[in-house]
Amino acid sequence: MGKIIDYLEEFIIASLMAVATVVIFVSVVHRYGTGFEIPVLQDWLLSIDMGWAQEFCIILFVWMAKFGAAYGVRTGIHVGVDLLINKLSEKPRRAMVLLGLSCGILFTGVIGLFGAYFVWENGMAYVTLNAFGLELGEFFEGPVTPDLEWPTWMVYSAIPLGSFLMCFRFVQVMINFSRTGELPTHDHGHVEGLEEGEVLHLGEAIAIAEQREHAHAGLSEREWEKQHPAVDDKKEGK
Repeated sequence: MGKIIDYLEEFIIASLMAVATVVIFVSVVHRYGTGFEIPVLQDWLLSIDMGWAQEFCIILFVWMAKFGAAYGVRTGIHVGVDLLINKLSEKPRRAMVLLGLSCGILFTGVIGLFGAYFVWENGMAYVTLNAFGLELGEFFEGPVTPDLEWPTWMVYSAIPLGSFLMCFRFVQVMINFSRTGELPTHDHGHVEGLEEGEVLHLGEAIAIAEQREHAHAGLSEREWEKQHPAVDDKKEGK
């Protein structure tokens, strides 16, 4: 189950980034394209309404930020000041880490609850009760976004969903820390999709390239190879 949630989290973030990138690119091309006085092309571009693109991308970035925050908790890429905590002895450090994680759980849980209540009051209750034919009471339909005219409760749903996911990640980290004493850390030198041996091989290739660059010192490629046959033999695996 955890692997499925991890996959969905990464898929959502990657999809939001991809869609936002494509929409921004198309919007910029459209904006500059309308400035060229090409009779048929300019009229066609002007007939296309891209005024919704900015609002749409803002919504995507909001959702991306909320789910990205949860991803940051899971992978340990959030910025934190832990210099003093790491200098403490084992028991005080453990207590401070657990306190910090507890505060994270409390904060994200409260934000999630208040966010869910706000979304419910802002139009979700109206849609839900109306769909089941129940009494609406004092619930109203709720506002819509200016350009896309989407119900704002759908946009604001990123707050409770992202906060509850972040709270869940804090709980995961706390349980793992209680069992193993380890916190998630992010290796900035790790390249996704490459095995350790491939990373080392890539590092050797970069080192050889840098060595060649510094050793050239104004010499041509052929002259340098004549003076440094050993590096070429290493590069070719001889």
